[in-house]
Amino acid sequence: MSRVETQYDAIVFDNDGVLTYPTDESVLTEASRRAFAAFDVDPTPSDVWSLVDDLSVETVRTLAERYEVDADAFWHRHETERTARQLAAIRNGKKPLYDDVETLGDLSVPTAIVSNNQHATIEHIVAEFGLEPVFEAYYGREPSLRGLERRKPDPSYLEAALDDLGVESALYVGDSRVDVAAARAAGVDAAFVNRPHRRGYRLDIRPTYRLGSLAELASLPTK
Repeated sequence: MSRVETQYDAIVFDNDGVLTYPTDESVLTEASRRAFAAFDVDPTPSDVWSLVDDLSVETVRTLAERYEVDADAFWHRHETERTARQLAAIRNGKKPLYDDVETLGDLSVPTAIVSNNQHATIEHIVAEFGLEPVFEAYYGREPSLRGLERRKPDPSYLEAALDDLGVESALYVGDSRVDVAAARAAGVDAAFVNRPHRRGYRLDIRPTYRLGSLAELASLPTK
């Protein structure tokens, strides 16, 4: 099969909602409940939900103070639980790859993953789906509050991936405004993939391209 040429020296992908289906919210809330339970805490449903809906360092510190637990220790356990619950979802078929991921092997440039998910979760995804030949680098957040702080739209992990690949001209492919914002902050172009879960999504920042499928990367302008 012929290789697809592009005008970019690399293409970097978000994971959730781009490569794999988004993680079901019930998986995320169960991970949060397990993390609280590890510290003998019985949180309110709204506090559990805040770790899904309003995830930030400030939220974690507020909850840690409320329940009198160490914020760093709690967050590390929380990240471990999220990775474990998502790995279970992958293995039982509840977090599959999108079919069009198979087209990425035809790209002629290096590819990487930069996700707001845990780095360990991304490692599992690459291993479980046999994606090692496709992606030369992959980054998720570290299991620390510093890692949480560096989530997109902070461009830190995207810039690290570009450094690993040794490129400057790149396209970042995502499914949210924070992906487009991170690309802008890193000085690279952005493509927004309009997956079914994003129907009606208000994208208040302009991407370089809008895609209906990853297969459309083959039709981008070439050098």
